[in-house]
Amino acid sequence: MAHKNYSRREFIWRNSLTGLGAVLTPSFLTNKPPKAAATSSAMPIRSTSFLVTEPPALLGGKPVRTKDWPAWPLWKPEQDEKLLLEVIRSGIWSRDKVVSEFETRWASTVGAKRSLAVVNGTNAIITALAQLNIRGGDEVLVPPYTFIGTVAPILANGAMPVFVDVDPETFQIDPAKIEAKITPRTKAILPVHILGLPANMPQILSIAKKHNLVVIEDACQAHLAEINHQKVGTFGHAGCFSFQNSKNLAIGEGGAIVSNDEAFMDRCFSYHNYGNPYGTVAGAIGTGTLIQGTKLRLTEYQAAIGLAQLKRLDAETTTRNTNAAYLKNKIRHIPGIVPYKLYDSVTRGAFHLFPFRYQKEAFKGLSREVFLKALTAEGIPCSKGYATLNNMPYLNDAFQSKNFQKMYPKEMLSFRTYVERNHCPQNDRLCNEEAVWFTQNMLLGSQSDMDEIASAIEKIHANADKLLSQK
Repeated sequence: MAHKNYSRREFIWRNSLTGLGAVLTPSFLTNKPPKAAATSSAMPIRSTSFLVTEPPALLGGKPVRTKDWPAWPLWKPEQDEKLLLEVIRSGIWSRDKVVSEFETRWASTVGAKRSLAVVNGTNAIITALAQLNIRGGDEVLVPPYTFIGTVAPILANGAMPVFVDVDPETFQIDPAKIEAKITPRTKAILPVHILGLPANMPQILSIAKKHNLVVIEDACQAHLAEINHQKVGTFGHAGCFSFQNSKNLAIGEGGAIVSNDEAFMDRCFSYHNYGNPYGTVAGAIGTGTLIQGTKLRLTEYQAAIGLAQLKRLDAETTTRNTNAAYLKNKIRHIPGIVPYKLYDSVTRGAFHLFPFRYQKEAFKGLSREVFLKALTAEGIPCSKGYATLNNMPYLNDAFQSKNFQKMYPKEMLSFRTYVERNHCPQNDRLCNEEAVWFTQNMLLGSQSDMDEIASAIEKIHANADKLLSQK
């Protein structure tokens, strides 16, 4: 059966199905390449090079790689199950001491005073926005190169997302384009450390301070990434993380907010527990629920899984960084391959994804779609990444809702005008033409695994003319 090249959305969806005590290994992660349609008589391809005479696997040649990739998530019963089993046998499954322990450990890990665990990263952002009083009538600056889970919380709070184009070299929000998007309605900047690569926080914070704007970091893909040896998520007023199954710290579902603002964190805690009293959100005895809230509490067994995963996170992050740097050096000289760039202030990446830009002109005009198919056929799973978020129908759906119609003037809710005003050409190029991803589990392999990735790309480049007939 032909190997399927899973999109990012399919990858997340498949990983969301992992049940308690079991680990699924979708083919996007384990990747068993298809058998070649025909066997070439040429000498076998070495793991660190190839012979140009060997046809591409997509045309019947021998794949560069035939081994599985490291499975994700990892679960080591002898190390990981003790606390989980204790929690399950205790019958105390709702939020209690184990969740509190995870919050304490996560805050310490990222270098924040406080952490609050919630059901997912999307609701971490919803909560942070709400408790920083970002509501109807406000505008939030956000990059378009991200997952829908960044933008949906802005709409959920009644605010208007305003898209700021990206720096294509880093895939991050471009600070040079932020100030042009600020209006009297602008209340916050929501930078995203997308792909696990840090955004340019020093410049973003400078702009925010100048214009008195709140900064909420979407660090959902950026566990343990650093700028000048400070963990991302701790620069702004709040930082939000995700522990969804594909993330570098995988729980299945889960998220966290971190901050050094005690009163803000008390409000977040109250909000995630129906709005009941907590800390400085306190009233007289019998007062009851004090603020508008919802129910976003994490369970004890999720926290037990998180604590098990947290033990390995630092070492795994080091491995990802080592392999990412090695792979970048291997492929950066291949014509038409432009790997990610880190800002000078970045001292550590998270590499939830390894991105590069594909420029078809250097591949004889070979389309990105065929390049992805050819690379997958060589045993290297890959993805084209995100679609453009700044022109999708979900935005118009929000604009046509009763609440938005009451909160915004008619001219702001014209979808056609909105799309024109929020056009981001650099993002369009990344999404529609250039971006290519490898997932983080691939970076947990060996140096020879990275050699095979590079060899597969070199092989496709050398045979690009032969692949032009493919669709």
